[in-house]
Amino acid sequence: MKITRISVYQKDLPLADPYWLSGGRLKFEVLDATFVKLETDAGLTGWGEGTPWGHTYVPAHGPGIRAGIETMAKAVLGLDPRKVELVERAMDLCLPGHLYAKAPIDLACWDIMGKAFGLPIADLLGGRRETGTPAASSVSSGDPDTMMGIIERYRAMGYVAHSAKVGGSDTERDIERIRYLEERRRPKEIILYDVNRAWTRREAAIVMNAVAELGVTFEQPGETLDDIAAIRRVTTAPISVDETLVTLQDACRIAREGIADVFGIKLNRVGGLTKARRIRDVALAHGIQIFVMATGGSVLADTEAAHLAQSIPQEFIRACWACQDMLTVDVAPDRGCRCIDGMMTIGDAPGLGCDPDEAILGDPVAVYEVQR
Repeated sequence: MKITRISVYQKDLPLADPYWLSGGRLKFEVLDATFVKLETDAGLTGWGEGTPWGHTYVPAHGPGIRAGIETMAKAVLGLDPRKVELVERAMDLCLPGHLYAKAPIDLACWDIMGKAFGLPIADLLGGRRETGTPAASSVSSGDPDTMMGIIERYRAMGYVAHSAKVGGSDTERDIERIRYLEERRRPKEIILYDVNRAWTRREAAIVMNAVAELGVTFEQPGETLDDIAAIRRVTTAPISVDETLVTLQDACRIAREGIADVFGIKLNRVGGLTKARRIRDVALAHGIQIFVMATGGSVLADTEAAHLAQSIPQEFIRACWACQDMLTVDVAPDRGCRCIDGMMTIGDAPGLGCDPDEAILGDPVAVYEVQR
């Protein structure tokens, strides 16, 4: 089997409400999504998505994905998509770094492999749990009442976990928000307090120590792994990392030095499933729990994340973040992984089970083919 055509689609995904993170210093209203369709000489097709959270969040942006695919297309065409590590190697040799640009191609290869073997991707990743994964929402920064209102709206949709965005120089405000939300948190409900790198080491120590008795988990309380390691030494709260978890080397350092208790694996950030499964295995080997998410995107991106999440043992998975209910566009109506009864649960369809509707995506912005 060989890849014969790569079609690239661009689609704006408007957010239903303006979204603030990192202490309110970053605002987002629309996501620039890239969808990739791989076709093969065996008649099988695979889909992948890459949707960075804007261009000010981390080093990634939509045009960069499409430029990266243009650069890598010749290296990928003609390869067997079922041999995901050979495809990975070809992309890494052709374009070092730029992991976010490689993720859609990698994910589309896994989709084809699942269809070829008649198995969901989670089974190819080692075997899926019979139970689903708690669905996690994302709660924009705001005053305590506003944030609680967002949580209540997601509760009504069945979500049982929430990533509440805090951070910034007003430490008293953050302490107030955290205590307010914790007082109203339901039994067994998960609230992760996500700083998105917005605290200095001093600010992190002030807030985390002020609410230490609550036992809450903080995500990315500092800009770098060095910052988080320093924060770790002067605080006791559990720490999760995501923006600074990019490579396998990052995962090994975090595990070896005890920098964090939880990995937040972002598929688009780390370069797709082939690289993400190695990071997953480092976490499992060191007793580190895991949140799984796409960086952002449609139900297709959520479904990709849900497959990885469902390959993680129950005692290690925390939740799977879903972006789809933040959007005004659904690119795959009635398909893919949805939040049902508080869980993100994959079906029995081979591959992803979430081919998007090409009529909704529109015409491809680029097509690359094997020269005949």
